[in-house]
Amino acid sequence: MTASQFLLYTMGGLTTAAYLFIVSAGLSLVFGALRVINMAHGSLYMIAAFVAAVAANALGAGFGFWGGLVVAIAVTGAVGALIEIVVLRRVYREEHLVQLLGTYALALIIAGLVRIVFGPNYRNTPTPALFSGHVGLAGFSYSVYSLFMIVAAVAIAAGVYLMLYRTPLGRNIRAAVSDPELLSASGIDVARLFTTVFVIGAALAALGGVIVAPSQAVGSSMDTDILVLAFAISVIGGLGSIVGSAVGSVVVGLVISFGLQNGSTNQFALAFVFIIMVAVLVIRPWGLFGVAEQ
Repeated sequence: MTASQFLLYTMGGLTTAAYLFIVSAGLSLVFGALRVINMAHGSLYMIAAFVAAVAANALGAGFGFWGGLVVAIAVTGAVGALIEIVVLRRVYREEHLVQLLGTYALALIIAGLVRIVFGPNYRNTPTPALFSGHVGLAGFSYSVYSLFMIVAAVAIAAGVYLMLYRTPLGRNIRAAVSDPELLSASGIDVARLFTTVFVIGAALAALGGVIVAPSQAVGSSMDTDILVLAFAISVIGGLGSIVGSAVGSVVVGLVISFGLQNGSTNQFALAFVFIIMVAVLVIRPWGLFGVAEQ
C-alpha cells in the first residue's frame, strides 16, 4: 500500500466515522442522562433521512438540502418528544430488559410506518450545490461533500461538548446523571429535562440521517444498519461517553474503510469491528472511556 492510498483510505474511514459519531453521540447522550438503551434510535435516523430526501427533492437543488435539514430535525425532534413522553417515562425505573423490549417494539412499529408512508423504494437526496464537486488528494479525486461531513462532525462534537460543560443545561444533565432526586429537590423539572435530553438525542440522530443521505441511497433497512454500528461504537468507546463515541467511531470507520479497500466484503469488514468489540468487552466491559456502574 502506497502512502497516497493510505491517506485516501484514512479519509474514507474518517468520512464514515463522521456520520457514525453524530448518531452514536445521541445514543450515548440519552443513555448517559436517562439510563435508557434506545433501540429506536436508528428509527429516528431513518425518519430524518426519508424526510430530508422528500423535502430536498420537493424544494429543488438550490435550497433543498438545507430546507430538508430543518424539516427533518423538526419532525424527528417531535417524534422523539412523543416517544419520551408517551413511552419512556413509564419505563425509566424498570429493568433494562423492559426498556429494550419497549424501544425495540417502537422500532418495529416505526419501520412498518415508514414503509407505508414512504414506500419500499430507495430515495436519493441531492448534494448541496455549495459542496458539489471533487478535489485532488494525493493523486486521487475526493468528494467535497465528504470533507464537509468530517468538518460537520467535528463542529457537532464541539457543540455537544460546549453544551454539556459550558451551559446551565449541561450542568443539569450531568447532575441528573448522578442524582436526579436531588436535582428535582433543587427546583429543576427533571421530567422536562429528560424530554429535552431525548429530543437532543433525536436531533443528533436526525443530523446523522440528513448528512449521510446525499452520500448513499435512503432505504427502509438503514435503521438496523446504523443501530448495529452505533451499539458497537458505544460498546467500544463506553456507553454514555461522548469522547468514547468519537474514538469508537474513528476506530469503526477506519476498520470498515481499510477492510473494504483491501478486498474484503462488507460482512468481513464488519466482522473485524465485532472482533474489536468483543475484545473490549472481555478486557474492559464498560468500554474504553465508560465508567463502571457501582
